[in-house]
Amino acid sequence: MASTVTTSKDSAATSRPGYGRLLRTRGAWTFLLPGFAARQPFAMLTLSIVLLVQHTTGSYGAAGAVAAVTGVSMALFAPYTGRLADRHGQRAVLVPGVLVHAAAGLGLTALALNGAPLWALFAAAVPTGASVPQVGPMVRALWGVRLKGSPLMATAAAFESVTDEFTFVVGPLLATALCTTVDPSAGLVTEAALTLVGGLLFAAQKGTQPPVATSGDGHTRVRHASALRVPGVRVLIVTFLGIGSVFGGMQVSLAAFTESIGEPGLNGVLYGVFAAGNMLAGLACGAIAWKVAPQRRLIVAYAALALAASALWTADSALLLGALGLLVGMCIAPALITGYTLVESLVPAGARTEAFTWLTGAVALGQAAAVTVAGQFEDRLWDGAGFLVPMGGTLLALATLLALRSRLAGAPRGRTVARGMGHREPVAVD
Repeated sequence: MASTVTTSKDSAATSRPGYGRLLRTRGAWTFLLPGFAARQPFAMLTLSIVLLVQHTTGSYGAAGAVAAVTGVSMALFAPYTGRLADRHGQRAVLVPGVLVHAAAGLGLTALALNGAPLWALFAAAVPTGASVPQVGPMVRALWGVRLKGSPLMATAAAFESVTDEFTFVVGPLLATALCTTVDPSAGLVTEAALTLVGGLLFAAQKGTQPPVATSGDGHTRVRHASALRVPGVRVLIVTFLGIGSVFGGMQVSLAAFTESIGEPGLNGVLYGVFAAGNMLAGLACGAIAWKVAPQRRLIVAYAALALAASALWTADSALLLGALGLLVGMCIAPALITGYTLVESLVPAGARTEAFTWLTGAVALGQAAAVTVAGQFEDRLWDGAGFLVPMGGTLLALATLLALRSRLAGAPRGRTVARGMGHREPVAVD
């Protein structure tokens, strides 16, 4: 994969859009810091549910199923949340969302601790997942407004991936520590509290909210075409489903593996190593001025991910598993970053929050399916059988990506459509 890393000071200020220049964007810190606090709980949610429900039921299959219901619910509702944020503003959606999520998470915790039947845990998992605040897509949409037409967009996509992965370094460690040393419910309780505080802090930043498209009389009456109508977005959804299968398969399988060797405390450490690989690769991606088209970069990065994920099930020691997890993490970041970068060329600005939530939801849905299947594999087959899930998920997604790669080309600029009431500039569509 060809790339060019800028070395001269002059070109660093112009041709290479670096992190320093990105972070000097006016108003960036006013949404970055609260945005980081608000998305931290998301990295704790699935693992906290798995550890709590496995403790109360004794089954990884049941734990994975409850976590899967949460993920499916989030995947189904996330795009709708993104569409509402595009149309009515982020704050109007985020405030009620974090209140519902905190209450639902605490309700799920109470049911699990009181030995509620599995169907009751499923019922509580639905609102818990549906109300997960979509802070990451919202921050990405804010960057899109701030950096419209700027070469810094690719750097912003890398920065957001690094931020996400840093939360996945801290989150699993914190969840594991709380659930194994304090109380099995401590992870989920902390997740609910952090969601409430972080989400309200992010929503309070009124000055950084993206503008809402309105008609001439000030009312929000413009209807945007759904981002799902863009063929390239549908291809990206499939690729992100495969990435989600890696996250879900790793979460369940690492927990089962570390318990089988009598070292459950290593779970958070190994998952942190995996996320650290993702974060380090993300940092490198943002520091490179790529000359290769993003469509080709995505294919190469995804092929590397599928190859690395296919080796996970062979690990027979914590050291080897940690090394393989680091490699898999390093392969995920380029695929994620390139996928998010492609959204800018594929989707009109008024539908980008929705597009980002489709991708985030796809990761959650892939994670949910992987958690379920990996949990069943761990219960019914051998220790470590759950690692077959990331292999299968990435190979299937890679085959789809190769077959439909032509749909990732940007929309023709000469063809425009304006929809809905009121006046707005026509936008290119596919």
